[in-house]
Amino acid sequence: MKTIKIFLASSNELKSDREKFEIEISRKNKLWVNRNIRLQLEIWEDLSAKMSTTRSQEEYNKKVRAVDLFVLLAYSKVGKYTEEEFETAFGAFQKTKKPFLFTYFKTIETGMEDSLRIFKNKLNALGHFYASYANFDQLWNQFNKELDRLLLSDFESNDKEPNAGLNVDNKGTTIKNQFNDGTFNHTTFN
Repeated sequence: MKTIKIFLASSNELKSDREKFEIEISRKNKLWVNRNIRLQLEIWEDLSAKMSTTRSQEEYNKKVRAVDLFVLLAYSKVGKYTEEEFETAFGAFQKTKKPFLFTYFKTIETGMEDSLRIFKNKLNALGHFYASYANFDQLWNQFNKELDRLLLSDFESNDKEPNAGLNVDNKGTTIKNQFNDGTFNHTTFN
């Protein structure tokens, strides 16, 4: 059986959406068992809180590096740990073309924190089209379609050269550092 690992990152303000996401992944598992595919969802609530020799977030980052799909949900803010998890996934993607990254922003009319605005600007600089959703049903509809598309491609990338045209060292740190300090822009790819 092929296992597809998914890491779901978000702040605690979207706890309800994360819980519903977990239920839907479980239901999708039941549908795909006859296709010999198992979806394994990693969420921070299920990870150990034991002391780490480095720091707890690094243990989460190890999980991020090992997944096939990375999903980020945000509403009014992007917390520093959620952003770090994205940066870790992005660095791994630049090296290996995995995990596939998906970003979903719950629609907010007022009360957007600077961290969300800054993060969206960074994604725009990467040329990444993030998705918006008003309620969980819209979120699941979008992500469920992505799962079906990935199933058709056997969860493989169509890209042949993992780092073609990218200004990145062998650990993905150049782009990650530029993403961190806000200097990352579309010219980095040239």
